[in-house]
Amino acid sequence: MIVPRSRPGHTSNRPGSADVQCLGPVGENAAVTSPEPTTQTAAPAGTQRSAHLFARARAVTPGGVNSPVRAFDAVGGTPRFIASARGAWLTDVDGTAYVDLIGSWGPMLLGHAHPEVQAAVAEAVARGTSYGTPTVPEVELAEEIVSRAPIEAIRFVSSGTEATMSAIRLARGFTGRDLVVKFAGCYHGHVDALLASAGSGLATFAEPGNASPSTPGVPASATELTLVLPYNDRTAVEAAFAEHGDRIACLITEAAPGNMGVVPPAPGFNAFLAETCARHGALFVSDEVMTGFRASRLGQWGLDGAVEGWRPDLMTFGKVMGGGFPAAAFGGRADVMAALSPQGPVYQAGTLSGNPVATTAGLTTLRLATEEVYTYLHQVGDVVKAGAAEALAAAGVPHTIQSTGTMFSVFFTGEAVTDFAGAQRQDLPAYAAFFHAMLDRGIHLPPSAYEAWFLSAAHDDRAVQTILDALPAAAEAAARAGGKA
Repeated sequence: MIVPRSRPGHTSNRPGSADVQCLGPVGENAAVTSPEPTTQTAAPAGTQRSAHLFARARAVTPGGVNSPVRAFDAVGGTPRFIASARGAWLTDVDGTAYVDLIGSWGPMLLGHAHPEVQAAVAEAVARGTSYGTPTVPEVELAEEIVSRAPIEAIRFVSSGTEATMSAIRLARGFTGRDLVVKFAGCYHGHVDALLASAGSGLATFAEPGNASPSTPGVPASATELTLVLPYNDRTAVEAAFAEHGDRIACLITEAAPGNMGVVPPAPGFNAFLAETCARHGALFVSDEVMTGFRASRLGQWGLDGAVEGWRPDLMTFGKVMGGGFPAAAFGGRADVMAALSPQGPVYQAGTLSGNPVATTAGLTTLRLATEEVYTYLHQVGDVVKAGAAEALAAAGVPHTIQSTGTMFSVFFTGEAVTDFAGAQRQDLPAYAAFFHAMLDRGIHLPPSAYEAWFLSAAHDDRAVQTILDALPAAAEAAARAGGKA
């Protein structure tokens, strides 16, 4: 098994391992090492405090959580209540430490509690937390994102849902059209019009084989102007535009879906979407809330559009750009963005949009997210993917590992996953068994089979070795649960 070096001069002490040079944590983050909690053991020390807090939470919060997938309903058991995090590690209220492969669902690119991000945030908080006026950090963050992404103007909001909702409204206002095209399995937040065949939490709680998970509370009128197509299906896109092209305001897609697990676009698919939209006068909206500044320094667009020579008309961002704070954005062509109030007639506003603390955290994170960081994430990711593939193959568990840039998922199916229907054919009991076996050995995976695994620049030798050591037993648990070929 190949393990990375986290620092020059350090070699693996795993018997039989190859000696591989990696760049390791960069800049000031090199000071963020794995914690050494005195209570850490090979298995959880207990979940009594988490269970007690979960009971308290259920008494005052629906399901005991503020986002459904956190409740562990898809895998069973008690969700761990986290008390603190540092580097690559989470520590729960029972004192047990875990290597974190959730990464706050993507934002923690540099690892938890990065000293430079913390220092910048502390300075910002000392100046005040919210003013309701323009501030310096929001201008600087806007300039940073515009310099990286293929957009000319940007507007900040507070969540990815708000970003996609605003982008759809802007597209409709700019084009004077009403239809929106989306893909099954792509999740764009809990906007009513986009909760038709969505991924993320809705995928987690959908019945296998049901291609159209939705939710009570969304009337038919909210989605009747939404066309849902199979992902990666050019023929379906061409047919939709042939029939409805003069009514389609925009097509929105995750730049590379990560909310049904990582399902990369087929080669040239995003370029095809951009060209099709342009030919019919519709706007192409690329949702990079998850992939933006995570898949690569330039997001998913850096892996395809920058190479192929096309640009979206609108883009949405979140997660990494907020540095772990509630922040998101949408941006695009100058003429389209000019339609926004107060410059244009399309209204959009937000009390906490461009919050100075959140934009400071985002700006500091992006400035630290150098090419060296992404190179390291690729190297560590390759090690973890290889370890997972080796362990699952040895246990006879059907699996497919898919990635785009630094993001990857392990699907519990032996077939390549190209769309939502393929993602739903996973062996979910096998994943649940695998999840708990990893959790028992100090690895906190996403509590759903429909999510990406996220590494950070703080995942050093010790963190990676902990993952590798846990994989064989977890694979055997998956095999016993029914995942064996």
